Amino acid sequence: MPLKPVRYISVLLSILLFCYRPAHAQKGANDTILLGAIVVEADTFAMVYLPDVYKSAPMLRKFARKRNEYNRLRYNVQKVYPYAVIAADVLKDVDVTLAKYDNDKKKRKEYLKSLEKELNKRFKGELEDMTITQGQILVKLINRQTGKNCFGIVKELKGGFSAVVWQSLALLFNNSLKREYDPYDRDKDIEAIVVDMEANNYYNYRYQRQQVLIRQQR
Repeated sequence: MPLKPVRYISVLLSILLFCYRPAHAQKGANDTILLGAIVVEADTFAMVYLPDVYKSAPMLRKFARKRNEYNRLRYNVQKVYPYAVIAADVLKDVDVTLAKYDNDKKKRKEYLKSLEKELNKRFKGELEDMTITQGQILVKLINRQTGKNCFGIVKELKGGFSAVVWQSLALLFNNSLKREYDPYDRDKDIEAIVVDMEANNYYNYRYQRQQVLIRQQR
């Protein structure tokens, strides 16, 4: 059930590409809200960007079975998506840190070992409780968030042998670390659910809470 984004834009915004002029920075009273502006001929108008709005039609009752499947998928996506967001965040930090240790294999190894221990302490129990289906979805969403498949991530951080071992284990559970995310066809329902979650800030509290817990344990 794919979502189609609908953006409500005023007529003034349609002229933006042709005659945009940024607002000059000014100091105003405490209740003053500074806005951008566009100039149309000799007149200046306030400019406000409106947020994207997403709409989807409810599924008809005659498709009850399909609706139940979609609701189960939504539940699974909502459960694992925060971990995909966290994984993307962690990988950004890892890339920055490893760049500093580019010529020091010992420090790279110590850093990765320490990080692995920390992440295991925080998330191992939660991840072990995931179902096979949730694990499959998580692999796809990590690819969505990072642009890398899980096989490539493991290979980059742990080496080719470890990547092959973990890929073999994943295949035993009908999963694949090389699985790519396909938002336009195979995974369009997952994409629709994620877009809806992002539009409604669904995952923000859980994600921020996870970060607080991580900092408390450091």
